[in-house]
Amino acid sequence: MHRLSPIIALAVMMLARTSLWSAEFDSRQADHPFGERVELVRMHQARIVINTAPAQRFAQTRPTRIVLYALPNGNTIEHTIGCRTDPQRDWHFDIQHIGAQTRLLREIQPNLNLVVAYLEAEGLSWPAWRQKRPESAALIREIVDHVFAHVPGSDKRLTLAAHSGGGSFIWAYLDGGDAIQGSIQRIALLDANYSYSDERRHGEKLLAWLKADSSRVLVVIAYDDRQVMLNGRPVVGATGGTYRASHRMIDRFAQDVTFDSNDDQIWERRSAMDGQLRFLIHRNPHRKILHTALVAEMNGYVHAMTVHTPRENVWGTFGGPRAYEKWIQTAPSELAQASAATPQTSAATARASAATA
Repeated sequence: MHRLSPIIALAVMMLARTSLWSAEFDSRQADHPFGERVELVRMHQARIVINTAPAQRFAQTRPTRIVLYALPNGNTIEHTIGCRTDPQRDWHFDIQHIGAQTRLLREIQPNLNLVVAYLEAEGLSWPAWRQKRPESAALIREIVDHVFAHVPGSDKRLTLAAHSGGGSFIWAYLDGGDAIQGSIQRIALLDANYSYSDERRHGEKLLAWLKADSSRVLVVIAYDDRQVMLNGRPVVGATGGTYRASHRMIDRFAQDVTFDSNDDQIWERRSAMDGQLRFLIHRNPHRKILHTALVAEMNGYVHAMTVHTPRENVWGTFGGPRAYEKWIQTAPSELAQASAATPQTSAATARASAATA
């Protein structure tokens, strides 16, 4: 009996793994809008849905970019993917549209396999999930490693992205080790940087990661939430909110890098390291709650994914109008093992609550 050489054995294992992946996706393809393929994973009391393009558009020979998107508080994966509005439909389906924005990204980047892993914590809150688990930083590193290993491809890179309380997932990842792993190419904080901490060496780790590779990008999108009121009360505390967190980050980074400014009446813009490091902070002159508008109405997710690439600003306009309308699916996704229904609160109240995460 002949024994396979180690190289041939490895090749056989990789081929088998790829076939299993394809079969899993193909068996579910007809059930999802736009022919997308999905796989459900459960890990550490988190629900993970991995979404990729139709089979004919996923090529092993292309570079693969995997976005791990940590959900905001109170939102399910179905809400986050989004769908068309309807008077009888929960308003959560219209405040992120990561599904439609991802389809736009696939259209303008046909040379890439773009995979999105939606990360939903038990209880629909990453901050609350972490509070219950002293070992949360290590568990989150395991989730990141598992998704990266699970997606096929030889040229793979990761993006860590989050909105609102989902930022807690990213900070936990940073807390889980002395360095950010080299496979991570981009980090995008969409009004999600509340818990940035100099004491926990977040700035130090981010700078070291950026400096190690000029293709790496950190994008922070936020707004001036300091004087926003709801029912006569501020939505953030005296030291909280993403505006203050963004400027804490800028102050820390400015100790090591030089920022360029390009401000106007609406935006504070800061850029450093030849564009690798970007801050876009809405001045919010009318003191509105812009927490979710930054993501959906202003195309914030598409912008964060294309900053510092040849596709920056060629797909539409950051700030709106929506550039992805044709890609919004008609009805909510019907994913296996759906989470419990979200408590029915008003949109304004829920957004204000999310802003305190």
